Amino acid sequence: MVKITFTTIVFIFFSVLAIAQQPTREELEKQRQQLKKEIEQTERMLNENKGKTKENFVQWKLVNDKVNLQDRVIENLNKDIDLLDNNMYSIQKDINRYDRLLDTLKQEYAKSMVYAYKNRSNYEFLSFIFSAASFNDAMKRIAYLKSYRTYREMQGENILRTQELRRQRIETLTGVKEKKNIVLDDKSKEMEILEKQKAEKDRILAELKKQGKQLNSQYAAKKKQLTKVDNAIAAAIKKAMDEAKKLAIAKAAEEERKRLAAEKLNTKVVTTSGNPTAVTKVPVIPSRKPVVKKVEESVLLNPDNINVNISFKNSRGVLPWPVDKGRVLMHYGSNQLPSGSTLVMTGVTVATEIGTSVKSVFEGVVSRVMYVDDIQVVIIQHGQFFSTYSGLSSVSVQAGQTVKLGQVIGKAGANLEGVGAVDFYINDEKNNFDPEKWLRPR
Repeated sequence: MVKITFTTIVFIFFSVLAIAQQPTREELEKQRQQLKKEIEQTERMLNENKGKTKENFVQWKLVNDKVNLQDRVIENLNKDIDLLDNNMYSIQKDINRYDRLLDTLKQEYAKSMVYAYKNRSNYEFLSFIFSAASFNDAMKRIAYLKSYRTYREMQGENILRTQELRRQRIETLTGVKEKKNIVLDDKSKEMEILEKQKAEKDRILAELKKQGKQLNSQYAAKKKQLTKVDNAIAAAIKKAMDEAKKLAIAKAAEEERKRLAAEKLNTKVVTTSGNPTAVTKVPVIPSRKPVVKKVEESVLLNPDNINVNISFKNSRGVLPWPVDKGRVLMHYGSNQLPSGSTLVMTGVTVATEIGTSVKSVFEGVVSRVMYVDDIQVVIIQHGQFFSTYSGLSSVSVQAGQTVKLGQVIGKAGANLEGVGAVDFYINDEKNNFDPEKWLRPR
């Protein structure tokens, strides 16, 4: 019995929790509008790419994104329909309750009316009063008859009030049914749009498969390019660490030299016992507290960049995007290609227009500027963190230069398919991170 009771309580708790977490219709409408905006943005980018002579991966990815967004719109509409169904069920329960209440009230009222009809003559009314045993009893009988008459009036009022409440709930139910019909119509239209999008996706995929060898060679070249960029980032970080270690060693040696020089200057004369003319210089070693060796969080940190490092770390999730307008073409991790194979990214690829200004996502120092094949790469250090911008057609900064947040560092170039795109990375000396988790939501 205890187990059954406990299970019931747990079920009720999670049911209430699930209901509390359900979005309202207003929230669903806002989500739907946001999805529509994303679909429109994707459609604009898709139209811009339709001018290409051949279907390309960008078109396939954009159409694929549109299909996914459209699926989410339909899912949103299904949730809205569920809410309306739940609302209708609740209203219908109220109507049924009012029906049962009305039946009871009418039965009670009918009984009282029958009783009143049977005792309607003045003679019976007076005989009921005068048959009282005492004056007080007669007054009580008069009060009873008055209250009984008031009770009958109240019964009638309750019936009318309940009928009005029932009428209002029926009107509400009718309104909810009309809303549901509107949402069902919207869902039907969105389903038609989804079918067209899926057909377009299949068409582009078929065209891409015809390109076969050309696409495979492009993906192979892209993998080699990504590997070269990863190696360049690792080399830049290693170089920065080596330079930081050299500076730390040189700083420690300089401090030791100064300490020894100070000890030589700080000496005293001591006479030798039995020979007053002989003297010896003895260094005076100042009393010092034992030095507690401080463990640095990273060899890359120093007094000049520790504040930048803290600020960068605290900016996780709110960093600006490297381009003002663009859409993620490839995400961090595994990305499925039209051929069915996958391409693993240690950063993200953002599709944008060729020549778009690429900006630094945070203040820092340019660690390295270089070429990888025919594209340019800029690596910026932010304390122990590094942001990398690959796929640039031109660069407007140089190694060792201090840059500010939002400063233009170059222009977006074309990828292997002739589409504007920038690869963006975030690393520290040990790990690479998912840049989308560091950038602010769009």
